[in-house]
Amino acid sequence: MPFFIVVCIIVFIILRLYNSVWRFASFNELFRSVVAWAICSVFNIILTLVFFERMPVSYYLFGGLLHLIFIVGVRFSYRFVHLMRSSKGSSGARNVMIIGAGEAGHMVLRDIRHTSKIHENVSCIIDDNPEKWGRIIDGVLITGGREKIQECVEQYNISKIYFAIPTASAEDKKEILSLCNETGCELKRLPGLYELELGNVTVNQMRNVSVEDLLGREPIEVKMNEVYDFIHDKTVLVTGGGGSIGSEICRQVALHSPKSLIIFDIYENNAYEIQQELKNRYPDMYLNVIIGSVRDSRKLMNLFSTYHPDVVYHAAAHKHVPLMEDSPCEAIKNNVIGTYKTAYAAMIYGCSRFVLISSDKAVNPTNIMGASKRLCEMIIQSFDCKIKEGKAGDIPFLFSHKSEEGVDISKRELRKLLAGTHTEFVAVRFGNVLGSNGSVIPLFKKQIEQGGPVTVTHPDIVRYFMTIREAVNLVLLAGTYAHVGEIFVLDMGEPVKIVDLARNLIRFSGFVPDEDIKIKYIGLRPGEKLYEEKMMDEEGLRQTSNKMIHICQPLVFNNDEFFNNLEDLMNKAYNNDPEIKYMVADIVGTYTVEKTKE
Repeated sequence: MPFFIVVCIIVFIILRLYNSVWRFASFNELFRSVVAWAICSVFNIILTLVFFERMPVSYYLFGGLLHLIFIVGVRFSYRFVHLMRSSKGSSGARNVMIIGAGEAGHMVLRDIRHTSKIHENVSCIIDDNPEKWGRIIDGVLITGGREKIQECVEQYNISKIYFAIPTASAEDKKEILSLCNETGCELKRLPGLYELELGNVTVNQMRNVSVEDLLGREPIEVKMNEVYDFIHDKTVLVTGGGGSIGSEICRQVALHSPKSLIIFDIYENNAYEIQQELKNRYPDMYLNVIIGSVRDSRKLMNLFSTYHPDVVYHAAAHKHVPLMEDSPCEAIKNNVIGTYKTAYAAMIYGCSRFVLISSDKAVNPTNIMGASKRLCEMIIQSFDCKIKEGKAGDIPFLFSHKSEEGVDISKRELRKLLAGTHTEFVAVRFGNVLGSNGSVIPLFKKQIEQGGPVTVTHPDIVRYFMTIREAVNLVLLAGTYAHVGEIFVLDMGEPVKIVDLARNLIRFSGFVPDEDIKIKYIGLRPGEKLYEEKMMDEEGLRQTSNKMIHICQPLVFNNDEFFNNLEDLMNKAYNNDPEIKYMVADIVGTYTVEKTKE
């Protein structure tokens, strides 16, 4: 016995059986225990046969069996008792449901069981696979598919639901989360496949379900390696770089080693915030933040002549539809003339790509903001056409005031710069960007925090939506792959009713729509449509290598006539002509504006 005890202790130390936490005993612990038992049993047989005397066979059989039972039993008894206590539920514990009986769901279940700070009791599991129905995972019953969610919430008094199917399609995710949303339970979901592949799925990694999860389409995926190869070691200018889209473009560009990043914005607070963020993250990056307006010809010329950007992402614009309806001249000055001046400066100072951020409101616009964005698209198409024809010199240099003529550049120098221009102009047409400045989500959240009501313009109004990340990916893709004059359009799936978005957001906030938080219909705002379109009938779409991204065929119009009209439009805008909308309607044939004057 003393010799056998010494052998066992040495084997147990080598196989680290004394270093285990019994509460978390697992298959690995069981395997090492069996190996240790087998080694000790062999030593027992050798020791008795060689140094003592042969023992009865029953000694080896029953002795070995008891040895195995005690080794395994003492190490797993603590976990067994803990599981038995957990299965009965602790006092005050919340009853929760897990959706997904796969590996991720099992990981979440184990984490809830083993984490003392989580006072939750998993009462049931939902899975759409009929072969799993009625089976048990760690003492928890798989009750049925998604159609059982509401019934099980009532039956088991569920107050929280964990969605643990990282491989679910966007359509399935939308349907299941919508069903969960109807229950009024708190919702949590796994971020994605990455955590599952690492094998470290925990309750703490589950995040709140957001409105983005209910878009009902797969997120757009872009081969970012090639995009970033394009950006690498280039001087990049982002106008409106402090805004929602502009700041995210800056983050993505900064992530992949540009030669330098120039942020141009008129609003100093936003510009300061993104400047400090990027300085902290990338202290070695050459970063310049310039405060100025895209309306200022002198400022733009100085900016381009100083930094000579290779790529320009033009995100600076006025975007609020109702505000622009009340100030149409400002929409023309900032959006249209600002785009023209920025594009012109990019052209004469050797920029290789100019990417315009446009909007689906540019399609058959009913408001001045959308019409101004359509004029911006026409500007880049006109520039592209003139460059292709070798007539860049025919593009007029529009000035806000006659006193600015020359803008520190002579006509001879201007002619020389235009002779070798090679700038490629492209546009990216977006829908509504969730979470961006001016989107409905921040407004709804603020109204919910104040106790309501949540204001919706019309019960039937619908919009296309995309996330900020998708929007920025599309911008970067356009800047990388686009040919001159193209307009990129994202397939954003089915449009979403704004009232449904409002109801979901109220539920996500823990309230009951129309009971705790009222929804109030306030009527369509000036220039607002019930629905948005992604393209005009005349444009047509061309498929790209990415099935979710399409290219509009550019419409043909008289460029020289357009430039002449644009100069007249600029003059009217700076004279604050109250009839400017009607002139815009004459230039943009698809823009509808009532021909009644106050």
